[in-house]
Amino acid sequence: MDASEERDDDADLRAQIEEIEALSSIYAEEWCVIDEAARVFCIRVSDDSQQPKLTLCLQIILPPDYPSSAPPIYQINAGWLRGADRMSLSNSLEELYVENTGESILYLWVEKIREFLVEKSQSADGPEMGKTVTTEEEGHDYDEDDLPDYSMLKLANQSAQLFSSASDDEELPLIKHGETITDRRSTFQPHLAAVVTPKQVQRVLNHLYENKKIASATHNIYAYRIYCEDKNSFLQDCEDDGETAAGGRLLHLLQILDVRNVLVVVSRWYGGILLGPDRFKHINNCARSILIQEGYTDTSEEASKPGGKNKRPKGKKAR
Repeated sequence: MDASEERDDDADLRAQIEEIEALSSIYAEEWCVIDEAARVFCIRVSDDSQQPKLTLCLQIILPPDYPSSAPPIYQINAGWLRGADRMSLSNSLEELYVENTGESILYLWVEKIREFLVEKSQSADGPEMGKTVTTEEEGHDYDEDDLPDYSMLKLANQSAQLFSSASDDEELPLIKHGETITDRRSTFQPHLAAVVTPKQVQRVLNHLYENKKIASATHNIYAYRIYCEDKNSFLQDCEDDGETAAGGRLLHLLQILDVRNVLVVVSRWYGGILLGPDRFKHINNCARSILIQEGYTDTSEEASKPGGKNKRPKGKKAR
């Protein structure tokens, strides 16, 4: 590391310390330090400070090169926030980052989220707050090591621009549906689409939620990986939709199989009986099954090993 890089690192660290001090002062009890050494924090954001109707938690990790050249890594935790609304909010945060690259962004993010919550709470199509969106006891049936690696879930600076530059008239990819798995009255079904832009991901999710049966699922867990050939990197993300840690596990499966340019959604209709860790097995088995069905991988043991050959749909041209 040369002297200029050391100066940049020092400047980033000073900027982070100043931003953290300011945010902890502004948001007081809403600001939470999860792991100071790892720079992991959480901010509780509500639509109203006195009588909140909608609340979510913004979990963030500050990488060493934030804010100069990298965005915060983030996850939005809110069981009621689903589908197109979640994607829209994420897009707005990423667009804010692109507009303010190199600057401290967290205050702008928090206030953008607050604006979103206020608009959502006042709209006629607000979320059904009485609906239960978490089916299992959280935090008791998986190890800490099984939690998703948040550093792999959100965009790097270069990838973030793909969200803002993508056109609004992206073609709706063909969506395939897989066989269901039923266990103790819970039913799981996978869906898959070939995608090459985040806008296509959003279009597929929107289209799936137009199906009343899929929209009524207790959880719609998804993960996608898009290969950016010009940058030799992956744009990838996942969503638990209330099924804690399921999205991270699903994304991990896509990474192990080294599939690319694909979105996999697994719908779960909860049957009233807790499945424990078996639910993760069914989610991943559903995903693996439809990936095999559509020619993205095969049944050999090599397909599940890291470092294997790149998997692409057999007989299909890359878009």
